[in-house]
Amino acid sequence: MAGSSTATATDQNLSLRHLYAEMARMDVFLKRAVARLEAVQDDENQMPGLVISRAEVDNLFAFSAGFTPNPSPDPFEQLYQQAWDSALMTQQTGEAQNIPLRLLQLRTAFQLNPFEYDAFLICLAPSLDLRYEKILAYIQDDVTLRRPTVNGILQILVGDSEDRLRLLLAFLNNNRLLYHKLIRFGSESEEATSLLSRQLVADEGVVAWLLGQYESAPRLEQFIELHSAIVQDEDRLLATDAWPAVSEAINGQSVALFHGPDVGIQIATARLLAAAGDLPLMTVNLALAVAGGLTAYETLSAALRDARLTGALLFIEGWDVCLTTGAPAANLVKLLFGALNPVIVSSEKEWHSHGIERAESILRVTLDRPTYRQRLDLWEFFLNAISFPQADDVEIKPLASQFVLTSRQIKDAVYTAKDTALQRRDSIQRQDLIAAARAHSSPNLSGLAQKIEPRYDWGDLVLPEDQKSMLQEMVQTVKGRGVVMEEWGVGRKLKASAGVTVLFAGPPGTGKTMAAEVITKDLGLDLYKLDLSMVVSKYIGETEKNLGKIFDEAQSSSAVLFFDEADAIFGKRSEVKDSHDRYANMEVSYLLQRMEEYDGVTILATNLRANMDEAFTRRMQFIVDFPFPDEEERLHIWQTLFPEDLPQSADIDLALFASRFKLAGGSIRNIIVGAAYLAAANDGQVTMNHLLHSTRREMQKMGRLITDLDLTY
Repeated sequence: MAGSSTATATDQNLSLRHLYAEMARMDVFLKRAVARLEAVQDDENQMPGLVISRAEVDNLFAFSAGFTPNPSPDPFEQLYQQAWDSALMTQQTGEAQNIPLRLLQLRTAFQLNPFEYDAFLICLAPSLDLRYEKILAYIQDDVTLRRPTVNGILQILVGDSEDRLRLLLAFLNNNRLLYHKLIRFGSESEEATSLLSRQLVADEGVVAWLLGQYESAPRLEQFIELHSAIVQDEDRLLATDAWPAVSEAINGQSVALFHGPDVGIQIATARLLAAAGDLPLMTVNLALAVAGGLTAYETLSAALRDARLTGALLFIEGWDVCLTTGAPAANLVKLLFGALNPVIVSSEKEWHSHGIERAESILRVTLDRPTYRQRLDLWEFFLNAISFPQADDVEIKPLASQFVLTSRQIKDAVYTAKDTALQRRDSIQRQDLIAAARAHSSPNLSGLAQKIEPRYDWGDLVLPEDQKSMLQEMVQTVKGRGVVMEEWGVGRKLKASAGVTVLFAGPPGTGKTMAAEVITKDLGLDLYKLDLSMVVSKYIGETEKNLGKIFDEAQSSSAVLFFDEADAIFGKRSEVKDSHDRYANMEVSYLLQRMEEYDGVTILATNLRANMDEAFTRRMQFIVDFPFPDEEERLHIWQTLFPEDLPQSADIDLALFASRFKLAGGSIRNIIVGAAYLAAANDGQVTMNHLLHSTRREMQKMGRLITDLDLTY
């Protein structure tokens, strides 16, 4: 919504007095134009403005450009001086009381010369008082011309002076009045008419501002907002780390480029800068405007005009929408550097302009996503700000460590958790905050990966104790990485990333996917499964592009990325014998690089650890081997996977299946599901025959021999 900036009563009263005085000065010009018109009209013409007589035409030729009549005293000179003195007196009062007059602000902000200023006032007059419509129609000799034409303005202000042609330039599109949209043509149809005959109208937003209220153009009101220069505690907290560097480096530069993933920190820093300069802050969201059907140029030019009009510091959000080719269009950059008011451009990616001449230097500021300590402070701040009861077991340290969220995501997550608790009529629980954090961190990976809802707990996982302990250590690493990597400074010297890289190795069906679900459920994160065999492309560079898209989408989510079928890209790398070997090695190196840069958990699953390059395994933080289960472990798997609610006969012997059939957990799960469908089609409960028949089908699918003796009991 468009914000408002309302002047104080005293300030606005004086601005309006000045506006009235300037309109009185325009009245003198209008009266003089009427007198000039009557001097060349036929006295017998009873319908001036409707009928033009031959005598009038003759008189008009007599006063053609370049003809100077005999000088005579100007009867309007005294009236004009009185109006001028009145306007000047109001101006001096404003200066004495340190009250900015809005008309003067407009004139100074857009550097209008005296003629442009008076031309604007003529265009403004009908928007303030309808009597000017009739006066203008009379002067322009046409009752349909109730707004000033270019020719009408020239007649009113300079008459038949030889300056007419020089001053006509003021009404071209690239000059100040039209370029800054202080005035506009009355309708689009007038674009096809001659310049002199076009009607001009003062912009509605400018009129509203002169009357004391800021309003953006109706098409832009959803995207532009004006804020007062008030700094909140939230702003100080968000900009804690950024403010010292920015405040020292700004040095009055008119254009600053903020880039980084956290827009909340950027806006808070901009608000502090605006307050330090005693300026209002105007924000415009280019991305939303473009999505709403507007052009970036139209939106940006309107925002720059409004920011200059209101004297605001302009914060441009969503600039990335302009970086379709890595750099913005030249006309957009020219707009930026043509702004006389301070401008901050916000983008996620850093960018540079190419081939654009500019006088000013640019302040470039990198504002990173919040650190662990900042995230912790933000969780505490927003939870305290909502003044809502919380359960005793709510711990925010794991939230701050596990979810690498932006400030906006943290704030939104807190309010979402509050909404959930309100609907339940309860206090905020730990699970409410975890669920909300997951909801606001979910990446846009639906087209690239399969989201898996974790179903298993630690008790469901059948692994040797050493492997299970390793998985639990991995969970503790994720939960404690904020403290270790950032607060204790380990990451500054010993490790470049807070991400956790893991390799799961073992035969199919030994529980690699289940283990990923268990640790993800414990951490309260989202789990996305990706098949690397679907990502790898035979075309050079396509694999890296696919991987880059995955990690870019997941970057802000803190999700666990589970890459299955890692053998498709990883293998024992040998000497480079041809270009295919070289590019395969490049793909491996690229994936390892992105894994280490990713601030989350990345798990690679492989069936053949022996094929893994030692240089690759050395870069894994955890390597967990999943052995084929022995008889005791197989029995545990059967018991764990067999649903309690599944109808079954009393003679089912799971121990027999565990001892007789050497199967991994994945195959056991398939057998139970198959037996359940057989039971549903028969007598409604699972029997030994159902399980044995399903086992036969599973063994056949695996290409393993099975005898009739194996199927007896």
